[in-house]
Amino acid sequence: MKPVLTLGPHLYHWPADEWRDFYFRIADEAPVESVCIGEIICPKRAPFTLPHHEAVIARLRAAGKEVVLSTPALIVDDRDVALLQGALAMEGFLVEANDVAALALLSGQPHAVGPYVNTYNRATAVRLAAGGAVRVTVPVELPAESVSLLAGLPAPDIEVQVFGRWPLAVSARCYHSRAYGRSKDACLYACGEDPDGLPVDTLDGEHFLAVNGVQTLSSSYGCLLRELGRLRQSGVRRFRLSPQRTDMVELAKLYRGVLDDRLPAEEAWMSVERLVGPIPLSNGFFHGREGVRLV
Repeated sequence: MKPVLTLGPHLYHWPADEWRDFYFRIADEAPVESVCIGEIICPKRAPFTLPHHEAVIARLRAAGKEVVLSTPALIVDDRDVALLQGALAMEGFLVEANDVAALALLSGQPHAVGPYVNTYNRATAVRLAAGGAVRVTVPVELPAESVSLLAGLPAPDIEVQVFGRWPLAVSARCYHSRAYGRSKDACLYACGEDPDGLPVDTLDGEHFLAVNGVQTLSSSYGCLLRELGRLRQSGVRRFRLSPQRTDMVELAKLYRGVLDDRLPAEEAWMSVERLVGPIPLSNGFFHGREGVRLV
């Protein structure tokens, strides 16, 4: 099976036309085979981008890309339920469950499972496959040995995030709005002020985390570019890029070049460093270390 590149769901609150144009360019230029769309962080953002979904889906499908509908990472109120039900109502799409609440509704039909569901061991993966899961994106904190064990199963297909801020936690509380002195209900879309996440520093002034609405992410960009060979040897055939405020088309081309054995990983790594500029890269989780580390 040829290695598959997936573009994960867009996590941030960008202006709607910028969000649309981002996916149009992905459709036209990015060498990815599968694209996830859907508001998975905050349902209050969804009305901004929903009017563009039909055009984005049509553009992606015309370019020959699979479109996967991603559901919320935390189901807390009727708005989240509405987003979930909206995805389930669309026929002809694979739906990605990012909360166990979605699994019961998807049981018995082919679906995907996102990295926000804790698939930590083979027994869980087997149970998910029995319920209809055809692919599972594993949590980012899994070390190489655990990924290898899961990838050795006949089903489901295992997908690994290989670029983007590591998603660490989702809360019912919105720290982003609190940082701007607002309540969650009257946030005035504070998350839109930080299109790549709000930096969180330690008391010593060291960049540590990033906040995106109700979500906590790593400050660094996770990058498993140099680990692609090891992942492929372990049986992984699906690789996920998480959208960031960088040139995702060029980044996808670099990963595609390495996966197709047309570009040395070290050469591609240096190009990624130039693309992301001052944002540090990390791979610690994969090597059984702290996630922030670069091994």
